[in-house]
Amino acid sequence: MKLDTKAMRHLAAEDWRVLTAVEIGSKNHEIVPTPLIESIAKLRGGGNRVRKSISALAKTGLVAKVREARYDGYRLTYGGLDYLALHAHASRGAVYSVGDRIGVGKESDVVVVADDKGRRRVLKIHRLGRVSFRSVRANRDYLRRRQGGSWMYLSRLAAEREFAFMRALRDEGFPVPEPLSQSRHTVLMELVDAFPLRQISAVPDPAALYAELVAMILRLARHGLIHGDFNEFNILIKEEKKKRTGEDGEEGGKPALEKGKEVVEEEAAEEEELTITPVLIDFPQMVSMDHQNAEMYFDRDVNCVKRFFERRFHFVSTQPGPFFKDAKKTVGRDGARRLDAAVEASGFSKKALKDLEAAIREQHEARGGQAGSGEEYGEESQDEDEDDDDDGTDDSEDDNGGYGEEKRNPETDKPEVSIEALSISGKT
Repeated sequence: MKLDTKAMRHLAAEDWRVLTAVEIGSKNHEIVPTPLIESIAKLRGGGNRVRKSISALAKTGLVAKVREARYDGYRLTYGGLDYLALHAHASRGAVYSVGDRIGVGKESDVVVVADDKGRRRVLKIHRLGRVSFRSVRANRDYLRRRQGGSWMYLSRLAAEREFAFMRALRDEGFPVPEPLSQSRHTVLMELVDAFPLRQISAVPDPAALYAELVAMILRLARHGLIHGDFNEFNILIKEEKKKRTGEDGEEGGKPALEKGKEVVEEEAAEEEELTITPVLIDFPQMVSMDHQNAEMYFDRDVNCVKRFFERRFHFVSTQPGPFFKDAKKTVGRDGARRLDAAVEASGFSKKALKDLEAAIREQHEARGGQAGSGEEYGEESQDEDEDDDDDGTDDSEDDNGGYGEEKRNPETDKPEVSIEALSISGKT
């Protein structure tokens, strides 16, 4: 579904209280009874005011009335959860305006936003489909006890887990976007001016880039982690221009005083060296090196890189591996912090992680049975909020899991997005 924020400016404080009440009730009810919504919201106007607010929320698709339900009630839609998350970010000044969607997938949407100072950011909205949750709920006692809200629970869990991994990886110096904040099923992070590796047709040195990516896989392993979806869709390539430095330490290899003014402009272009830096994204599916299927995930990550480089750049490494058994021996070596243990210690229960892993695995199977199915970024289907249908399904769009294609200014070669102010008051 697309993120449409036009109705946010028309919501009153009472509407936000009612929407929050539906969210609270969804923790134990798939369809939240109207009397329960009235009890939680506690509006001054009583039941009539709550029903009026519910009607307004239903017209904008933030809550939905399920046909043929056994009792009068409403359920929270993904649109409603989106608004609650945006409202939380906006009340902190982290999100002031919303721009274009630059990535779309079965598991998430990626949107450009800006804060109250105009600094552009990326908002990743996790959208795990309900088809996965039905299977998980049927096999997990935890979700059988939770009569509703499983899609919200797992989408929120995916966002919390991704934010925790991004923060841990960033602290260890890994090339990942800076995580800024997290609310419900959303993660706010810095906007990296880069392109997905799958969009890159040529690189200056394929062997060097391949070696850098393999080194990143091995470095993750030393910290006890396997990415689990390490492919051309989740690797961004950032281009940076740096000035060459000569042996004498002067830029360009010549003392500045020896340069004539007439050759400065010509030398400027020659002195700039183009460097590329890989940036890793998409982390909810990361697993520990101690996972029961760790070798399979590790080998899959390695093979994804090998296949892509052979297909795209016609590069085949002459060195075998790397192999899981060798990487396993390096876990924790040289004082490397076990990030798998650190994230697990931050509050994620093993049972909850199994629920999330099962949902993500079924999403991968639904898109072709493998990670990184190769569907194009930005090719959006004609989507409606299928989550509002009474069958409870969520028709997903083309896969990406990360950033998609942006509109770029041809003169500056910078991303160009349209931004719409949310007009949210932190007092509501």
